[in-house]
Amino acid sequence: MPSGYLFLVLHAHLPYVRHPEYDRFLEERWLFEAVTETYIPLIKFFDRLRSEGSKFKLTLSISPPLANMLEDPLLRQRCKRHLDLLVELADKECERTRHWQDIHFLAQMYRRLFDEARHTFVERCGTRLVNVFKEYADAGYLELITCAGTHGFLPLLNSEPRTVRAQVFAALHEHERIFGQKPKGMWVPECAFFPGLDSVLAEAGVRYFVVDAHGVEHAEPRPLFGVHAPVYCPSGVAAFGRDPMTSKLVWSTSVGYPADFNYREYYRDIGFDLEQEYMAPFQYAEGVRTPTGIKYHRITGAGQNKHLYNPDWASQSAEKHARDFVQRCRERAQRARHNMPFPSIIVSPYDAELFGHWWFEGPQWIYHVLRELAHGGELELGTPGEYLEAYPIQQKAMPAASTWGKNGYNEHWVNPKTEWMWRPLHEAAVRLRGVIDSRGDGASPLEERVLRQASRELLLAQSSDWPFIITNGTTEEYARRRFNEHVNRTHYLLDSLEQRQIDPTNLEAARVHGRDLPGAGLQALRVNGREAPSFCSNLLLSGPSNSHIPAAPAPVGAAAPTSQSAPNARGRSVG
Repeated sequence: MPSGYLFLVLHAHLPYVRHPEYDRFLEERWLFEAVTETYIPLIKFFDRLRSEGSKFKLTLSISPPLANMLEDPLLRQRCKRHLDLLVELADKECERTRHWQDIHFLAQMYRRLFDEARHTFVERCGTRLVNVFKEYADAGYLELITCAGTHGFLPLLNSEPRTVRAQVFAALHEHERIFGQKPKGMWVPECAFFPGLDSVLAEAGVRYFVVDAHGVEHAEPRPLFGVHAPVYCPSGVAAFGRDPMTSKLVWSTSVGYPADFNYREYYRDIGFDLEQEYMAPFQYAEGVRTPTGIKYHRITGAGQNKHLYNPDWASQSAEKHARDFVQRCRERAQRARHNMPFPSIIVSPYDAELFGHWWFEGPQWIYHVLRELAHGGELELGTPGEYLEAYPIQQKAMPAASTWGKNGYNEHWVNPKTEWMWRPLHEAAVRLRGVIDSRGDGASPLEERVLRQASRELLLAQSSDWPFIITNGTTEEYARRRFNEHVNRTHYLLDSLEQRQIDPTNLEAARVHGRDLPGAGLQALRVNGREAPSFCSNLLLSGPSNSHIPAAPAPVGAAAPTSQSAPNARGRSVG
């Protein structure tokens, strides 16, 4: 029996962005960048580990919005086009830098990486990354779990509890529809827990979730083993606490591994360094500079003077840091095990997009960590679901309200920049609930379609990405626009229902403008003991965020609906 287990948990999520009405749309790049820089490199290293005979274990949370986008034919086609553009740009760079040996070497490196990424995406995955993740889950390498429907910030949605339930059940429905299996666990968005959420998860059949360290450390009663063992909530769902040491080693931009001077500098990109005329053919919005992924410099130090990137030095640092991480985890697990009747655990959850996108060498680091631990010993790789099956007897305690955000609570999502958002969300949810209850089982098929679409719009408005982006000040205008569109469209649909002025053309434009995603929707949300499928409709029925349904007047904080803004969906997690 090992002294302990390491649970690497990667949370893959992006907000739902799909705009077929444009040939190119700036914010769709978020998906293409994540596919190119994070998901494909992870698959490549998974393939390498398997070919080497390394039996690794890893937990991967894929949110329903991301899973739907990864399966969408239009977005897959556009992702292929994005990879073709990157290869074309790298070819151009190889020609431009042919007289500068060191930079030319790096240009050739990117040319090779982009070509390999295109081959992996098209040939290895058939443009469907979901199938490869399913392949590794079926083979026992990955434990796939889901995330709340549209990544809603559940503690603040609980002012109308039925919407929390809809977020949870929508996620399970979408995960089973796309992956063909029920998930054992759920990534609670932003690790945001409140007492009572566990009861909803238990009703949905979720076995476990992850919270930040203080959620477990401040549980009632105080757990005997801290974050080194799960606790069972009164509902029977298990909570796993994030390990603070491993979090700091990877997340910290000052003392964590990604701050090593040998690693690639994220903020120096030819998309900003080279002439506008040269970069124009590769931009997604005219005159808007965006990262390309071709970066020739390493971190070097705190100043502006950056030296050229050396991939060999960076690879050596990644391997060294992986060995250091494994050794620290091994020692930590052994110390914790002395006072425990079963093996200790180290839960290390991270945003998946940290690896590769923000930390270029991150997938290499994961490869070396998994390879180091693949053959067992005092510290073994594992997953939360398997651990609960092997060691089902654990302490019972109610975790404390907590998040992995700034200062551990809600301030990154509700603050002076975002406080205007929560009243409209609550009012829309209360209104939708009232309309559903008043209709009972007597809604006509057309009215049912309106309710389903209104439910979808509300769920999309509830995404925690919109306040997150506004707080970070990155693509703030787009986040405001998306939030307002979904809230306003919810009210428009309910107005049309109450006034008996349903326009089937506009309704169809909202529902199937672009692509009609399959799935009949959730069948588990009940009101007063009866089924209410209209409210728990498929969270992503179809189409882009901006259908042809007229928008109501925008609430306070609204942004103009025409401009496209700078890249980067969520930035690094605030955890």
